[in-house]
Parts: sequence; structure tokens; C-alpha cells
Amino acid sequence: MDLNLLASTGIQIGTIDFVVIGLYFVMVVGIGLWSGLKRRGETESKGYFLAGGSLTWPLIGLALFSTNISTIHMVGFAEEGYVNGLAHGNFEWMAPFLLIVLALFFAPFYLRSKIATLPDFLEQRYCGNCRNWLAGLSIVSAIFIHICFCLYTGAVVLKSLFGIPIWHSIIITAVLTGVYTIVGGLMAVVVTGALQTIILLAGSIAITIVAMNKVGGWEGLAANIEPVKLTVLRGPDDPANLPWLSVFLGYPVIGLWYWCADQTIVQRVLGAKDENHARTGPLFAGFLKILPVFIFFLPGTVYLALSNQGIFEPLENTKDCYAYAVTNLLSPGWIGLMVAALLAALMSTVSGALNSISTLFSFDLYKRWKPDTPDHKLVRIGQVATFVGMLVAVVCTGYVEKFPTLYQGINAVISYLAPPITTVFAFGVFWKRSSSVAALSTLISGSLFGMFIFLADIYSEHTGWTVPYMYSAFFLLVVCTINMLIMSLIYPHQHTEQSIKLVWGNPLDALRSRGWQGLGNYKVLSVVLFVVMLVLYAIFANESTLRFFGLLK
Repeated sequence: MDLNLLASTGIQIGTIDFVVIGLYFVMVVGIGLWSGLKRRGETESKGYFLAGGSLTWPLIGLALFSTNISTIHMVGFAEEGYVNGLAHGNFEWMAPFLLIVLALFFAPFYLRSKIATLPDFLEQRYCGNCRNWLAGLSIVSAIFIHICFCLYTGAVVLKSLFGIPIWHSIIITAVLTGVYTIVGGLMAVVVTGALQTIILLAGSIAITIVAMNKVGGWEGLAANIEPVKLTVLRGPDDPANLPWLSVFLGYPVIGLWYWCADQTIVQRVLGAKDENHARTGPLFAGFLKILPVFIFFLPGTVYLALSNQGIFEPLENTKDCYAYAVTNLLSPGWIGLMVAALLAALMSTVSGALNSISTLFSFDLYKRWKPDTPDHKLVRIGQVATFVGMLVAVVCTGYVEKFPTLYQGINAVISYLAPPITTVFAFGVFWKRSSSVAALSTLISGSLFGMFIFLADIYSEHTGWTVPYMYSAFFLLVVCTINMLIMSLIYPHQHTEQSIKLVWGNPLDALRSRGWQGLGNYKVLSVVLFVVMLVLYAIFANESTLRFFGLLK
């Protein structure tokens, strides 16, 4: 995706839009700094890195959603909606199933082990070397996957809106986000993330409503596009290049890492007030993940329908879809809100990644080197790590433009990174015999093997590699699983009193905790979310199911 082409769209920004955008910056940065100053007397590292263990389920759920949704989603999903319809919505609708897994099976262990980082969990379950490897890998992934792609995408869109040079936008956004993240720690990240989620949803819902009204509702949409574009499960020959089998095989692999074992995401759960909040927060995020298909993908599909109706000219370059939809569908004021939503997606993702970098560096690297470091100094080290991480990300952002397709590029990177981590965490939680030797060898060999396949993929014109990345993720998982099984049997694990507590003797043991009563009970919410997702897949699976439910004639 050559997002530089977005700069040619020429969107007109009115005074009221600048006022809305200015208010957004003042609110977010102000609230972030206020969160930090409010806790300035608190020197305990837990207060800075984990918000003092005080996060409630609404904050956790909103922060999980806002950290996940970045500028890549807003821009890339609009284009995907225009070109391929709802096919890539699978990345959103498969997420709730993995958030259920996080709520039921992983969150309880994370809270009970009182960890600050996921590498810390691996040390308690396996060994210190596993912790070191995952800590380094997590810092690298936070910089490249969560920050670099996000900063660059947002900067290119801001150039199209205001004519600001890309590097100026990157630096300004990085500075503003870094300031409140350094001062406020996780509490600032979560509180601002909650606000940013509300802004993000408000802007995106607004453009969806306006677009649907303009096209003539669902009936007008369905009548002016190919019916297949409204389906999510496609065959192997579909132009979207996302066959349904690759989704069901590959997404659980990358999804379990992303939602259950990625520090940037899971850190919100680690700061939960108690186990019930740690379980309910991800489930709340799961319900929110239903929305992106309708508020991020669908506007792009609607814009295609409007083009087919002759209301708008067809896009010369599909990468312009998001910018054209904003300027052609919204009135002054609402455009400012959408820009604020874009900035919210950018800043919430970057701030979440920066906070995870500071936590990983402080707890998993520095404190292991100097275990007697006092809490107040550990906080200062974390703030320095945040600043350095931001600088490294800004420098590395320049390389992002070398990727021809940002959205699919980032998913490809995740597909080659996730399998060994997914394997080690899944075996660690569900199989008592999985050993430290097996875990370490799986992390190292799986990461190196994944890097080899990634290089083969990006240089496919020379290597001839043609395997879709979602299939590659599944095949890598199979290789890592075989290694984990064999090495665990050859080198049995010597459990400690702590490590044996971090394995479910029986998966049903995860449901023994009673939880809250009523609708807020995590078991009830899990069942409701699971059923809702099955119903959505049943409705939007293919053209036949859409006709059965009356959404196609």
C-alpha cells in the first residue's frame, strides 16, 4: 500500500474542524498528564507500570480495543472494504473467540502469579532463559509492529489533510504521545485509551450511518455491489486471497499470541483490580470487536456502491478510499471528529506499546541485572526506556514505506512471529509435562524458522515462495508443536511449587471460580459472546446464508 498517494486527495478542513482537533489534543494530553501528576507521590513500580492493580473491566475493555485499533485498521480496512468487501473482517470477528480464551484460561493464571510481564510468567512456568528471549522479542515486536507501522500510516493521512510533511507529523505525534505516557504510566495509557475509544467509535459510527443513508440503506447497498462482497467466508479462488480454511487454521495461531501472550495487549489485564475484572474486561472488548466490520470495512464497501450508483466517481487509486469517504460523506465538524478518531487510533496504539516497552525493559532486563534496584529508580528507568523506545521507533519508521502493502504486511510479520510463542504458552498452561528445555528450543528454533520463511516470502520473486501467510502460520505451529512434544518427552520438566500452580490440571478447572452473579458473570458473558459470533458467521458466511436471512434478494 503506497499511502503517499493519499496526499493527493485535497481534503478541505474548515475552522470548526481545527477547533474539534485542537480540543481533542488538549483533552487527551491534559488527561494523560493529569493521571501522572495525580500519582506523582506514588513511587511504587506497580503503581506506574500496572496502575496499582486498580483497573476495572470497562477501562480494561476500552483500552484493549483502542490499543488494538490503529491507523492501519482505519485506512487499510476502508480500502479492503472497497476492494474486497467484508472478507478481511475475519480478523475482527475471530478475535472474540480468542478473547474468550484469554478470559477463561489465561487471565486467572496471570493474576494469581502476580506477574508484571508475560516473560515473567514464562520464567515462573519454565526458566529464566525463556523469559530473556521473550522479553527481547516482545520489545522488538512492540517497536516494529505496534509503533512504526502506526506512526507512518497516520502521518501520511495527516499529510493529505493538512499538507504537513510526513516526518513532521511523525515527530509531533511521537512527542505528544510520549510525554503523557512517560509521565503517567499505565494509568495514563488506559484512561486516555478509554476516551480515545469513545471518540473513535463516535466518529466511525457517524460515517457509517451517513454512508448507509446516502446509499439507500442495506437494500441500496446490496443492489449496487457484487453480493459476494457482503460475505466473510470465501473460497480459494476469491480475489481477496483469504480462503476460509486459512482463516480457521491460521487465525487461532496468531490470535492466541496477540490476545493472550502479547505484552502490549495483555498488560491492561495485568493491571486489573481482581480476577473478575481481569476476566470481564476482555469479554467486553470481545463485544466491541463486533463493530469494526460495520464501522471500518462497511464504509469502504458503501463508497463502492455509491460509485456504482454514479453518485461519486470511481477511485483512481483504492488507497484513497478512507480520505475520500471522510471528505465526501461528512460535513464540517464531523470531519474534525473523524480526524480526531484517526489520531485516537494512532496515539492509543503507540502509547500502549511504549508502556509495554518500559515495563519489559525495567522488569525483565534491568531488574534482572540489578535485582536490588529500588522502586522509584525502576520507574525512572522505565521512563527512560519509553523515551529511547520512541526514538528508535521514529528512526525505524522510515523503513515502513518499503512494504508494498502495509495491512497485509503487518499480518504477515505477525504470522511468522507468533507460532513459537503461541505453542509455548498453550503447552505451558494446558500440559504439565511441557518442559523448560522444550520451551526454549521451540522459542529459538521457531523464531529463526519464522524469520527464514518471512525472508522467503518478501523475496518471493527470487525464492518462488507462494504459500499464503495464514497457512504458513499454521504450518509453523505444527513444526513447533512437534518440537515441543519430542523435547518435553526427552527432557522432562522439573516442576517447582510455583510452576505446578500455573498449569490447568483439567481445562474445566478454569470454570470453577464462581464469578459475579447475574449477567455480569464471566461464564454467562462468554456463552453469550460465543453464540453471538456464531450467529454473525451464520448470517454473513456466504450468499446463500445472506438470502436465507433476507439480506439479499
